[in-house]
Amino acid sequence: MASILVIDGDKLICDWIADAVVRLGHRSVSAHSLKEGLGKAQSEPFDIVFVDVRPPGGSGLEIMPKIKAVRSSPEIIVITALGDPDEAELAIRAGAWDYLEKPISFEAIKLHILRALEYRAERQSGKPPVVLKRKGIIGDSEKITACLELLAQAAGSGVNVLVTGETGTGKELFAKAIHFNSARAKRNFVVVDCTALPETLVESVLFGHARGAFTGADRSEEGLVKQADGGTLFLDEIGELPFLIQKRFLRVIQEHRFRPVGGRQEIESDFRLVAATNRDLDDMVRQGRFREDLFFRLRTLIIELPPLRELLEDIKELTVYYMNALCERFSLVPKGASPEFWDVVTAYKWPGNVREMIQALEKALLSAKDEPILFPKHLPAYIRIQVARNSFPKSPDDRPVPKAQSSVADQPVPWKVIRKDAVSVAEKRYIEDLISWVSGDIDKACRISGLSRSRFYTLLRKYRLAEKP
Repeated sequence: MASILVIDGDKLICDWIADAVVRLGHRSVSAHSLKEGLGKAQSEPFDIVFVDVRPPGGSGLEIMPKIKAVRSSPEIIVITALGDPDEAELAIRAGAWDYLEKPISFEAIKLHILRALEYRAERQSGKPPVVLKRKGIIGDSEKITACLELLAQAAGSGVNVLVTGETGTGKELFAKAIHFNSARAKRNFVVVDCTALPETLVESVLFGHARGAFTGADRSEEGLVKQADGGTLFLDEIGELPFLIQKRFLRVIQEHRFRPVGGRQEIESDFRLVAATNRDLDDMVRQGRFREDLFFRLRTLIIELPPLRELLEDIKELTVYYMNALCERFSLVPKGASPEFWDVVTAYKWPGNVREMIQALEKALLSAKDEPILFPKHLPAYIRIQVARNSFPKSPDDRPVPKAQSSVADQPVPWKVIRKDAVSVAEKRYIEDLISWVSGDIDKACRISGLSRSRFYTLLRKYRLAEKP
Protein backbone atom coordinates (compact mmCIF):
# COMPACT_ATOMS: atom_id res chain seq x y z
CA MET A 1 0.00 0.00 0.00
CA ALA A 2 1.35 3.40 -1.01
CA SER A 3 0.97 6.73 0.82
CA ILE A 4 -0.31 9.58 -1.35
CA LEU A 5 -0.61 13.28 -0.42
CA VAL A 6 -3.07 15.65 -2.12
CA ILE A 7 -2.43 19.42 -1.84
CA ASP A 8 -5.31 21.54 -3.16
CA GLY A 9 -7.34 24.42 -1.77
CA ASP A 10 -10.49 23.01 -3.36
CA LYS A 11 -11.95 20.55 -0.83
CA LEU A 12 -14.10 18.84 -3.46
CA ILE A 13 -11.03 18.09 -5.62
CA CYS A 14 -9.12 16.83 -2.57
CA ASP A 15 -11.99 14.55 -1.60
CA TRP A 16 -12.38 13.25 -5.19
CA ILE A 17 -8.70 12.34 -5.56
CA ALA A 18 -8.53 10.97 -2.00
CA ASP A 19 -11.57 8.77 -2.67
CA ALA A 20 -9.96 7.46 -5.88
CA VAL A 21 -6.73 6.72 -3.98
CA VAL A 22 -8.59 4.74 -1.31
CA ARG A 23 -10.57 2.83 -3.96
CA LEU A 24 -7.24 1.79 -5.46
CA GLY A 25 -6.15 0.35 -2.09
CA HIS A 26 -3.76 3.11 -0.99
CA ARG A 27 -3.56 5.53 1.93
CA SER A 28 -4.55 9.15 1.27
CA VAL A 29 -3.71 12.35 3.16
CA SER A 30 -5.09 15.78 2.22
CA ALA A 31 -3.83 19.34 2.76
CA HIS A 32 -5.70 22.51 1.81
CA SER A 33 -2.77 24.98 1.77
CA LEU A 34 0.81 25.00 0.58
CA LYS A 35 2.21 25.45 4.09
CA GLU A 36 0.15 22.55 5.46
CA GLY A 37 1.08 20.33 2.49
CA LEU A 38 4.80 21.02 2.76
CA GLY A 39 4.69 20.38 6.49
CA LYS A 40 3.07 16.98 5.97
CA ALA A 41 5.48 16.08 3.15
CA GLN A 42 8.42 16.86 5.44
CA SER A 43 7.04 15.04 8.46
CA GLU A 44 6.13 11.66 6.94
CA PRO A 45 7.08 9.65 3.85
CA PHE A 46 4.90 9.73 0.72
CA ASP A 47 5.24 7.89 -2.57
CA ILE A 48 3.21 10.33 -4.65
CA VAL A 49 2.12 13.96 -4.15
CA PHE A 50 -0.68 15.58 -6.12
CA VAL A 51 -0.19 19.36 -5.95
CA ASP A 52 -2.31 22.14 -7.41
CA VAL A 53 -0.52 24.82 -9.43
CA ARG A 54 -2.03 27.59 -7.29
CA PRO A 55 -2.97 26.30 -3.82
CA PRO A 56 -3.59 28.84 -1.03
CA GLY A 57 -0.30 30.24 0.20
CA GLY A 58 1.86 30.26 -2.92
CA SER A 59 2.88 28.44 -6.09
CA GLY A 60 2.81 24.68 -6.39
CA LEU A 61 5.51 24.81 -9.06
CA GLU A 62 7.89 26.80 -6.85
CA ILE A 63 7.47 24.40 -3.93
CA MET A 64 8.23 21.29 -6.03
CA PRO A 65 12.01 21.27 -5.35
CA LYS A 66 11.36 21.26 -1.59
CA ILE A 67 8.92 18.36 -1.92
CA LYS A 68 11.37 16.41 -4.11
CA ALA A 69 14.12 17.08 -1.57
CA VAL A 70 12.38 15.28 1.30
CA ARG A 71 13.73 11.89 2.31
CA SER A 72 11.12 9.82 0.44
CA SER A 73 11.57 11.89 -2.77
CA PRO A 74 7.96 11.36 -3.92
CA GLU A 75 6.79 11.53 -7.51
CA ILE A 76 4.86 14.76 -8.09
CA ILE A 77 1.74 15.02 -10.24
CA VAL A 78 0.77 18.65 -10.92
CA ILE A 79 -2.93 19.46 -11.28
CA THR A 80 -4.55 22.67 -12.54
CA ALA A 81 -7.90 24.13 -13.50
CA LEU A 82 -6.28 26.21 -16.25
CA GLY A 83 -4.72 24.48 -19.24
CA ASP A 84 -1.55 26.59 -19.55
CA PRO A 85 1.18 25.13 -21.81
CA ASP A 86 3.84 27.32 -20.15
CA GLU A 87 2.91 25.93 -16.74
CA ALA A 88 3.01 22.40 -18.14
CA GLU A 89 6.53 23.01 -19.45
CA LEU A 90 7.70 24.47 -16.11
CA ALA A 91 6.22 21.52 -14.22
CA ILE A 92 7.95 18.94 -16.40
CA ARG A 93 11.26 20.81 -16.29
CA ALA A 94 10.99 20.90 -12.50
CA GLY A 95 10.74 17.11 -12.45
CA ALA A 96 6.98 16.47 -12.30
CA TRP A 97 5.79 12.95 -13.13
CA ASP A 98 3.02 14.52 -15.19
CA TYR A 99 0.70 17.52 -15.54
CA LEU A 100 -3.08 16.98 -15.38
CA GLU A 101 -5.91 19.37 -16.13
CA LYS A 102 -9.07 19.41 -14.02
CA PRO A 103 -11.56 17.77 -14.03
CA ILE A 104 -9.58 14.54 -13.66
CA SER A 105 -11.25 11.24 -14.37
CA PHE A 106 -10.88 8.21 -12.13
CA GLU A 107 -9.15 6.36 -14.99
CA ALA A 108 -6.55 9.13 -15.35
CA ILE A 109 -5.84 9.08 -11.60
CA LYS A 110 -5.61 5.29 -11.64
CA LEU A 111 -3.25 5.19 -14.63
CA HIS A 112 -0.84 7.82 -13.27
CA ILE A 113 -0.72 6.30 -9.80
CA LEU A 114 -0.11 2.84 -11.28
CA ARG A 115 2.68 4.01 -13.57
CA ALA A 116 4.38 6.17 -10.93
CA LEU A 117 4.36 3.33 -8.39
CA GLU A 118 5.68 0.85 -10.97
CA TYR A 119 8.54 3.26 -11.70
CA ARG A 120 9.36 3.70 -8.00
CA ALA A 121 9.28 -0.05 -7.37
CA GLU A 122 11.63 -0.70 -10.28
CA ARG A 123 13.99 2.06 -9.23
CA GLN A 124 14.11 0.95 -5.58
CA SER A 125 14.64 -2.73 -6.45
CA GLY A 126 17.51 -1.96 -8.80
CA LYS A 127 21.22 -1.92 -8.14
CA PRO A 128 22.52 -0.06 -5.10
CA PRO A 129 23.48 3.58 -5.74
CA VAL A 130 26.79 4.02 -7.51
CA VAL A 131 29.42 6.18 -5.82
CA LEU A 132 30.31 8.69 -8.51
CA LYS A 133 33.83 9.86 -9.21
CA ARG A 134 33.04 13.57 -9.25
CA LYS A 135 36.46 15.19 -9.14
CA GLY A 136 36.02 18.94 -9.41
CA ILE A 137 32.21 18.80 -9.30
CA ILE A 138 31.51 20.54 -6.02
CA GLY A 139 28.23 21.07 -4.19
CA ASP A 140 25.20 19.25 -2.86
CA SER A 141 22.43 21.74 -3.57
CA GLU A 142 19.18 20.55 -5.11
CA LYS A 143 20.17 21.70 -8.60
CA ILE A 144 23.62 20.09 -8.54
CA THR A 145 22.17 16.89 -7.07
CA ALA A 146 19.65 16.74 -9.92
CA CYS A 147 22.49 17.14 -12.44
CA LEU A 148 24.49 14.39 -10.72
CA GLU A 149 21.51 12.04 -10.93
CA LEU A 150 21.41 12.60 -14.70
CA LEU A 151 25.19 12.15 -14.82
CA ALA A 152 24.82 8.75 -13.14
CA GLN A 153 22.14 7.77 -15.67
CA ALA A 154 24.38 8.85 -18.53
CA ALA A 155 27.43 7.02 -17.16
CA GLY A 156 25.48 3.81 -16.81
CA SER A 157 24.30 3.85 -20.42
CA GLY A 158 25.77 4.41 -23.85
CA VAL A 159 23.29 7.02 -25.10
CA ASN A 160 24.28 10.34 -26.64
CA VAL A 161 24.41 13.14 -24.07
CA LEU A 162 24.05 16.90 -24.57
CA VAL A 163 25.41 19.10 -21.76
CA THR A 164 24.12 22.67 -21.87
CA GLY A 165 24.87 25.74 -19.79
CA GLU A 166 26.47 29.16 -19.81
CA THR A 167 30.18 29.59 -20.40
CA GLY A 168 32.17 28.57 -17.34
CA THR A 169 29.55 26.32 -15.72
CA GLY A 170 31.68 23.15 -16.00
CA LYS A 171 30.37 21.42 -19.11
CA GLU A 172 33.68 19.69 -19.87
CA LEU A 173 33.98 18.69 -16.21
CA PHE A 174 30.64 16.88 -16.46
CA ALA A 175 31.60 15.30 -19.79
CA LYS A 176 34.77 13.89 -18.24
CA ALA A 177 32.79 12.62 -15.24
CA ILE A 178 30.41 10.78 -17.58
CA HIS A 179 33.40 9.13 -19.26
CA PHE A 180 35.33 8.22 -16.11
CA ASN A 181 32.25 6.77 -14.43
CA SER A 182 31.38 4.64 -17.48
CA ALA A 183 32.56 1.27 -18.75
CA ARG A 184 34.80 3.17 -21.20
CA ALA A 185 36.84 4.86 -18.46
CA LYS A 186 40.10 3.09 -19.39
CA ARG A 187 39.91 4.20 -23.04
CA ASN A 188 40.49 7.61 -24.62
CA PHE A 189 38.52 10.75 -23.78
CA VAL A 190 38.96 12.82 -26.95
CA VAL A 191 38.05 16.52 -26.94
CA VAL A 192 37.01 18.27 -30.15
CA ASP A 193 36.91 22.05 -29.69
CA CYS A 194 34.43 23.01 -32.42
CA THR A 195 35.33 26.70 -32.04
CA ALA A 196 38.93 25.98 -33.02
CA LEU A 197 38.40 23.68 -36.02
CA PRO A 198 40.12 25.20 -39.08
CA GLU A 199 37.51 25.50 -41.85
CA THR A 200 39.85 24.20 -44.55
CA LEU A 201 40.99 21.19 -42.53
CA VAL A 202 37.94 20.37 -40.41
CA GLU A 203 37.22 17.06 -42.19
CA SER A 204 40.85 16.01 -41.96
CA VAL A 205 41.00 16.83 -38.25
CA LEU A 206 37.82 14.88 -37.51
CA PHE A 207 38.09 11.95 -39.91
CA GLY A 208 41.80 11.81 -40.73
CA HIS A 209 43.29 11.67 -44.24
CA ALA A 210 45.13 9.34 -46.55
CA ARG A 211 48.61 10.02 -47.81
CA GLY A 212 48.53 12.43 -50.76
CA ALA A 213 44.95 13.54 -50.04
CA PHE A 214 46.04 17.19 -50.33
CA THR A 215 49.18 19.28 -50.58
CA GLY A 216 51.42 18.55 -47.61
CA ALA A 217 49.75 15.24 -46.73
CA ASP A 218 52.98 13.22 -46.97
CA ARG A 219 51.62 10.48 -44.71
CA SER A 220 48.29 9.14 -43.50
CA GLU A 221 46.88 10.64 -40.28
CA GLU A 222 44.29 9.28 -37.89
CA GLY A 223 41.42 11.68 -37.12
CA LEU A 224 39.95 12.51 -33.72
CA VAL A 225 36.88 10.33 -34.33
CA LYS A 226 39.07 7.25 -34.77
CA GLN A 227 41.18 8.19 -31.74
CA ALA A 228 37.99 7.95 -29.67
CA ASP A 229 37.42 4.31 -30.75
CA GLY A 230 36.28 2.42 -27.63
CA GLY A 231 36.18 5.62 -25.61
CA THR A 232 34.31 8.93 -25.55
CA LEU A 233 34.21 11.65 -28.20
CA PHE A 234 33.47 15.03 -26.62
CA LEU A 235 32.29 17.72 -29.02
CA ASP A 236 32.75 20.97 -27.10
CA GLU A 237 30.60 23.90 -28.28
CA ILE A 238 28.94 21.83 -30.99
CA GLY A 239 26.86 24.85 -31.94
CA GLU A 240 29.97 26.14 -33.71
CA LEU A 241 30.33 23.04 -35.92
CA PRO A 242 30.29 24.21 -39.57
CA PHE A 243 26.88 23.61 -41.15
CA LEU A 244 28.37 21.74 -44.11
CA ILE A 245 30.06 19.26 -41.76
CA GLN A 246 26.90 18.67 -39.71
CA LYS A 247 25.32 16.49 -42.42
CA ARG A 248 28.38 14.26 -42.69
CA PHE A 249 28.75 14.04 -38.95
CA LEU A 250 25.12 12.97 -38.61
CA ARG A 251 25.89 9.81 -40.61
CA VAL A 252 28.99 9.17 -38.51
CA ILE A 253 26.84 9.27 -35.35
CA GLN A 254 24.29 6.92 -36.88
CA GLU A 255 26.63 4.40 -38.50
CA HIS A 256 29.89 4.85 -36.55
CA ARG A 257 31.56 4.55 -39.96
CA PHE A 258 33.31 7.20 -42.06
CA ARG A 259 35.76 7.66 -44.88
CA PRO A 260 39.01 9.60 -44.24
CA VAL A 261 39.76 12.44 -46.64
CA GLY A 262 41.23 10.89 -49.77
CA GLY A 263 40.62 7.38 -48.47
CA ARG A 264 39.09 4.56 -50.51
CA GLN A 265 37.55 2.53 -47.72
CA GLU A 266 35.34 3.35 -44.77
CA ILE A 267 36.64 2.66 -41.28
CA GLU A 268 34.78 2.11 -38.02
CA SER A 269 34.98 3.82 -34.64
CA ASP A 270 33.04 2.59 -31.61
CA PHE A 271 32.87 5.93 -29.79
CA ARG A 272 30.39 7.22 -27.24
CA LEU A 273 29.25 10.77 -28.02
CA VAL A 274 28.96 13.58 -25.49
CA ALA A 275 28.39 17.11 -26.78
CA ALA A 276 28.22 20.49 -25.05
CA THR A 277 27.06 23.98 -25.96
CA ASN A 278 26.31 27.36 -24.44
CA ARG A 279 24.10 28.18 -27.44
CA ASP A 280 20.33 27.78 -27.79
CA LEU A 281 20.27 24.95 -30.34
CA ASP A 282 16.46 25.08 -30.54
CA ASP A 283 16.72 28.68 -31.72
CA MET A 284 19.56 27.83 -34.12
CA VAL A 285 17.42 25.07 -35.64
CA ARG A 286 14.56 27.53 -36.16
CA GLN A 287 16.96 29.96 -37.85
CA GLY A 288 18.33 27.23 -40.13
CA ARG A 289 21.84 27.43 -38.63
CA PHE A 290 21.82 23.94 -37.08
CA ARG A 291 20.45 20.73 -38.54
CA GLU A 292 17.29 19.54 -36.84
CA ASP A 293 18.07 15.86 -37.48
CA LEU A 294 21.49 16.24 -35.85
CA PHE A 295 19.92 18.04 -32.90
CA PHE A 296 17.49 15.15 -32.38
CA ARG A 297 20.41 12.70 -32.37
CA LEU A 298 22.33 14.71 -29.79
CA ARG A 299 19.61 15.25 -27.21
CA THR A 300 18.85 11.68 -26.15
CA LEU A 301 19.75 12.77 -22.62
CA ILE A 302 20.19 16.45 -21.72
CA ILE A 303 22.00 17.77 -18.65
CA GLU A 304 21.30 21.48 -18.11
CA LEU A 305 23.95 22.97 -15.82
CA PRO A 306 22.77 25.90 -13.67
CA PRO A 307 24.74 29.17 -13.58
CA LEU A 308 26.71 29.95 -10.43
CA ARG A 309 24.28 32.70 -9.40
CA GLU A 310 21.65 29.98 -8.87
CA LEU A 311 23.93 27.92 -6.60
CA LEU A 312 24.13 30.15 -3.54
CA GLU A 313 24.17 27.08 -1.27
CA ASP A 314 27.32 25.79 -3.01
CA ILE A 315 29.33 29.00 -3.49
CA LYS A 316 31.23 28.82 -0.20
CA GLU A 317 32.17 25.16 -0.71
CA LEU A 318 33.24 25.89 -4.30
CA THR A 319 35.33 28.86 -3.19
CA VAL A 320 37.11 26.86 -0.48
CA TYR A 321 37.80 24.02 -2.93
CA TYR A 322 39.42 26.29 -5.51
CA MET A 323 41.22 28.37 -2.87
CA ASN A 324 42.93 25.22 -1.57
CA ALA A 325 43.70 23.96 -5.08
CA LEU A 326 45.23 27.29 -6.10
CA CYS A 327 47.24 27.57 -2.88
CA GLU A 328 48.71 24.17 -3.65
CA ARG A 329 49.47 25.17 -7.25
CA PHE A 330 51.16 28.43 -6.20
CA SER A 331 52.93 26.80 -3.20
CA LEU A 332 51.08 29.05 -0.75
CA VAL A 333 50.01 28.27 2.80
CA PRO A 334 46.24 27.53 2.88
CA LYS A 335 44.29 30.66 3.72
CA GLY A 336 41.18 31.57 5.64
CA ALA A 337 38.63 34.23 4.73
CA SER A 338 36.94 37.04 6.63
CA PRO A 339 33.15 37.30 6.94
CA GLU A 340 33.29 40.38 4.72
CA PHE A 341 35.07 38.37 2.02
CA TRP A 342 32.24 35.85 2.04
CA ASP A 343 29.68 38.66 1.91
CA VAL A 344 31.17 39.90 -1.36
CA VAL A 345 31.64 36.43 -2.87
CA THR A 346 28.02 35.47 -2.21
CA ALA A 347 26.58 38.85 -3.28
CA TYR A 348 28.34 38.97 -6.67
CA LYS A 349 26.39 37.47 -9.60
CA TRP A 350 29.39 35.78 -11.30
CA PRO A 351 28.40 36.26 -14.97
CA GLY A 352 31.48 34.24 -15.97
CA ASN A 353 30.48 31.46 -13.55
CA VAL A 354 33.11 29.10 -12.06
CA ARG A 355 35.71 30.11 -14.66
CA GLU A 356 35.44 33.74 -13.54
CA MET A 357 35.55 32.68 -9.88
CA ILE A 358 38.85 30.85 -10.43
CA GLN A 359 40.37 33.92 -12.12
CA ALA A 360 39.19 36.14 -9.26
CA LEU A 361 40.62 33.79 -6.63
CA GLU A 362 43.96 33.67 -8.45
CA LYS A 363 44.11 37.45 -8.23
CA ALA A 364 43.04 37.42 -4.56
CA LEU A 365 45.64 34.85 -3.53
CA LEU A 366 48.45 36.58 -5.39
CA SER A 367 47.44 39.91 -3.84
CA ALA A 368 47.38 38.43 -0.35
CA LYS A 369 50.77 36.68 -0.79
CA ASP A 370 51.76 35.55 2.73
CA GLU A 371 48.75 37.07 4.53
CA PRO A 372 46.76 34.27 6.23
CA ILE A 373 43.28 35.78 5.77
CA LEU A 374 41.56 36.97 2.59
CA PHE A 375 39.61 40.24 2.74
CA PRO A 376 37.43 41.96 0.10
CA LYS A 377 40.35 44.21 -0.84
CA HIS A 378 42.16 41.17 -2.26
CA LEU A 379 39.40 40.54 -4.80
CA PRO A 380 39.43 42.23 -8.23
CA ALA A 381 38.19 45.82 -8.05
CA TYR A 382 35.45 45.29 -10.63
CA ILE A 383 33.79 42.69 -8.39
CA ARG A 384 33.85 44.93 -5.33
CA ILE A 385 32.57 47.87 -7.39
CA GLN A 386 29.68 45.86 -8.79
CA VAL A 387 28.67 44.58 -5.35
CA ALA A 388 28.94 48.10 -3.89
CA ARG A 389 26.79 49.57 -6.67
CA ASN A 390 24.16 46.88 -6.24
CA SER A 391 23.96 47.57 -2.51
CA PHE A 392 22.44 51.03 -3.09
CA PRO A 393 18.70 51.37 -3.72
CA LYS A 394 17.85 52.43 -7.23
CA SER A 395 17.33 56.16 -7.56
CA PRO A 396 14.65 57.78 -9.73
CA ASP A 397 17.43 59.02 -12.01
CA ASP A 398 18.60 55.52 -12.85
CA ARG A 399 18.10 54.75 -16.50
CA PRO A 400 15.36 52.17 -16.98
CA VAL A 401 15.89 49.15 -19.19
CA PRO A 402 14.93 50.26 -22.73
CA LYS A 403 11.49 49.10 -23.73
CA ALA A 404 10.89 47.72 -27.19
CA GLN A 405 8.62 49.98 -29.24
CA SER A 406 5.39 48.61 -30.66
CA SER A 407 3.82 49.86 -33.85
CA VAL A 408 0.47 50.00 -31.99
CA ALA A 409 0.24 52.29 -28.95
CA ASP A 410 0.06 50.48 -25.59
CA GLN A 411 0.10 47.07 -27.25
CA PRO A 412 2.30 44.50 -25.49
CA VAL A 413 5.28 43.44 -27.58
CA PRO A 414 6.35 39.80 -28.12
CA TRP A 415 8.45 38.18 -25.37
CA LYS A 416 11.32 37.59 -27.80
CA VAL A 417 11.64 41.36 -28.39
CA ILE A 418 11.78 42.14 -24.66
CA ARG A 419 14.27 39.31 -24.12
CA LYS A 420 16.51 40.53 -26.96
CA ASP A 421 16.57 44.09 -25.54
CA ALA A 422 17.36 42.87 -22.03
CA VAL A 423 20.18 40.63 -23.29
CA SER A 424 21.67 43.52 -25.26
CA VAL A 425 21.69 45.80 -22.20
CA ALA A 426 23.33 43.09 -20.08
CA GLU A 427 25.91 42.23 -22.79
CA LYS A 428 26.94 45.86 -23.25
CA ARG A 429 27.32 46.49 -19.52
CA TYR A 430 29.35 43.27 -19.08
CA ILE A 431 31.73 44.11 -21.96
CA GLU A 432 32.18 47.69 -20.68
CA ASP A 433 33.03 46.48 -17.15
CA LEU A 434 35.32 43.75 -18.45
CA ILE A 435 37.26 46.07 -20.79
CA SER A 436 37.68 48.53 -17.92
CA TRP A 437 38.97 45.86 -15.54
CA VAL A 438 41.51 44.35 -17.94
CA SER A 439 42.66 47.82 -19.08
CA GLY A 440 41.98 46.96 -22.71
CA ASP A 441 43.90 43.65 -22.71
CA ILE A 442 41.79 41.70 -25.21
CA ASP A 443 43.61 38.39 -24.64
CA LYS A 444 42.91 38.63 -20.92
CA ALA A 445 39.29 39.65 -21.54
CA CYS A 446 38.79 36.61 -23.76
CA ARG A 447 40.29 34.28 -21.14
CA ILE A 448 38.02 35.63 -18.41
CA SER A 449 34.83 35.73 -20.49
CA GLY A 450 35.43 32.48 -22.35
CA LEU A 451 34.65 34.23 -25.65
CA SER A 452 36.73 33.73 -28.78
CA ARG A 453 38.59 36.79 -30.14
CA SER A 454 36.33 36.97 -33.17
CA ARG A 455 33.18 36.87 -30.99
CA PHE A 456 34.63 39.47 -28.62
CA TYR A 457 35.44 41.87 -31.47
CA THR A 458 31.97 41.31 -32.89
CA LEU A 459 30.48 42.46 -29.58
CA LEU A 460 32.82 45.48 -29.47
CA ARG A 461 31.65 46.53 -32.93
CA LYS A 462 28.01 45.80 -32.10
CA TYR A 463 28.01 48.15 -29.10
CA ARG A 464 30.59 50.61 -30.54
CA LEU A 465 33.03 50.06 -27.70
CA ALA A 466 36.66 50.88 -28.44
CA GLU A 467 39.16 48.92 -26.39
CA LYS A 468 41.32 51.09 -24.14
CA PRO A 469 45.00 51.55 -25.05
